[in-house]
Amino acid sequence: MHPTPERAHFYSSSGGNAGLACVTAARALGRPATVVVPLSTKPLMIAKIRTAGAEAVIQHGESWREADTYLREVVMREVHGAVYVPPFDHQHVWDGNASLVQELEERPAAMVCSVGGGGLFCGVQIGLERRGWGDVDVLAVETEGAESLNKSLRAGSCVELDEITSIATSLGAKKVASKAFELGSRGNVKSVVLSDAEAAMGCWRLADDERFLVEPACGVSVAVCYEGRLKKMMPHLNPESKVVIVLCGGSNATLEMLVEYRRTYGSVEKILPNVGEIASSLTAPNGSCQRISAPGKSY
Repeated sequence: MHPTPERAHFYSSSGGNAGLACVTAARALGRPATVVVPLSTKPLMIAKIRTAGAEAVIQHGESWREADTYLREVVMREVHGAVYVPPFDHQHVWDGNASLVQELEERPAAMVCSVGGGGLFCGVQIGLERRGWGDVDVLAVETEGAESLNKSLRAGSCVELDEITSIATSLGAKKVASKAFELGSRGNVKSVVLSDAEAAMGCWRLADDERFLVEPACGVSVAVCYEGRLKKMMPHLNPESKVVIVLCGGSNATLEMLVEYRRTYGSVEKILPNVGEIASSLTAPNGSCQRISAPGKSY
């Protein structure tokens, strides 16, 4: 509890989505909020944070880590009543994300989620454990150029990336939370890394097939559903298996972005197997794939 709640000023560092959440919560409490974002954060997201009611949005540093250090060591240092809101590395964040598992009516065969700093991933793992489903397989998905969890698991300890090069800037934590490394080391977790092109493909395919607009940080998890990727990653799954794909991060996405992704990365989309006549069977404008038709539809 803050000693003087009426004077509390909330501060958060973020690639975008966590900052937007901080401002929204702060405004609901009638308190001001300031967010520091890295230079990689797009103008669209900055505008959304400001529109939500941020007192200030400051850009600093090449990645979230630099933005966070600047927030805590410079911006907050002389402020009385400052309340730091961590974007992913805190028990409250994990508990909030764990609640999504409580909403499941039955035990899934597997869950798929994206990993940035690890707040969502920790929540999924903790939520499964609380339901008594700690052995449910979890596919932890990252993009090349932001794969801090994958590299840490390979190294056997938490390591820090030299830089973030992925277009999935919302996943841009150079180093995951130590709790994410701990939970990622469990036997039910499989860490996989996909390309930016695959993440972008997941975005436009989800828009085509389900009319959901998401950014690459989420699209990378969706991408595993297409062209047999999920079956290759989890061979034990069968047509009756129920898999939960966690959709996260649609704030930093527009139709124009999806059109540009498809123009740039359209060649990643292969000729589809017999999955029926669906919108996404019409691929990028560069003609990298042809329309096919077949009975039935599967994901």
